[in-house]
Amino acid sequence: MKSEVVAEALRQRISDEGWGIGTKLPTEPELAESYAVGLNTVRRAVGVLVDEGVVVRRQGSGTYLASLPPTPRRRLLGVLVPSTSYYYPQVIEGIERAATAAGAGVILASSENRLALEAEQTRRLLDNGVDGLILVPNLNLADDPQAHVDALHRLPVPYVLVERRPPAPAPDDPTSYVATHHLGGVYAAMRHLTSLGHTRIGYLGRLRTGTAAVITEGYELAAAALGVDPVPEAVVQRVEWSSEEIQAYAAMCRGSGVTAVFCHGDRDAVMLLGHARRLGMRVPQDLAVVAYDDDIAEFGDPALTAVAPPKADIGTLAAEFLLQRITKGPEIPARRLELQPRLVVRASCGGSDHAAEHNHRAGPVAATA
Repeated sequence: MKSEVVAEALRQRISDEGWGIGTKLPTEPELAESYAVGLNTVRRAVGVLVDEGVVVRRQGSGTYLASLPPTPRRRLLGVLVPSTSYYYPQVIEGIERAATAAGAGVILASSENRLALEAEQTRRLLDNGVDGLILVPNLNLADDPQAHVDALHRLPVPYVLVERRPPAPAPDDPTSYVATHHLGGVYAAMRHLTSLGHTRIGYLGRLRTGTAAVITEGYELAAAALGVDPVPEAVVQRVEWSSEEIQAYAAMCRGSGVTAVFCHGDRDAVMLLGHARRLGMRVPQDLAVVAYDDDIAEFGDPALTAVAPPKADIGTLAAEFLLQRITKGPEIPARRLELQPRLVVRASCGGSDHAAEHNHRAGPVAATA
């Protein structure tokens, strides 16, 4: 619970700032602002310290330090991501925000999308004495992705996966994860395009990324469910797209009567916009484009409509849960949490910029423990 995390942060603050017996604590509204949590969360956290005899509330006066809590050891979270330059900066920001609120530290490492480096960096984080790990394993590169996840069970510290799920888990698999509900995001994008009258919708996708398989599955399921006319030559995936290949794809769309394209990746979508215009196609009048990731989509010309995973929220929830596991141990049950992304409607699809049904805040759609 957040209140327990804030209580731990208060214990750490009492120690760090050398508060003496009788020191008046900041007001609960001040603490709520300091830790970026609600007032009720702070009240519960202070209540924990009251129950421990660490602080006392004095009616009409405030809350005062009554005894010194045991000096807490600063928790240390290890974070391993595939990249620190694309997609994950906001996830890292969410992790650091939760860690700071709890008085914990973060050690960041990148696997650079390499399996061997992932293993090496995991060892380095453990050697640095981390109390728990937040991991984004390169399951897309593993010969046996489930075996790769199973090997994590032997880690000597608690861990939580971010944006990854066990692909074929046993019923008693103990893995906890916090991830985007990518299928829901793709459906929202495709539903929006069909609501605008598009029936010939291409897919410019990627291969061998961490989310390539589920994004492709989402496109195929949505296309079948929403009555999209199949244009096989417009459904293409590559490990990497060159500028020349995207130019050829744009020309194919023009010749095949494709009026909209769903792109897995902002950068490829931005490149598609440029080539479409150079071929005399108007965006969105002749070709509507929607991207997945929303990392640089707003900087497209025109700005790209995009599926926006709740990256910072995912990082925050993963860190908060890991801190609970560190504090309370294995009595905390495993958590599998998915957050629904939102569709941010911009100029590249011709839809309203105020589509309330799509521009909603992300929230959990499935959680099991």
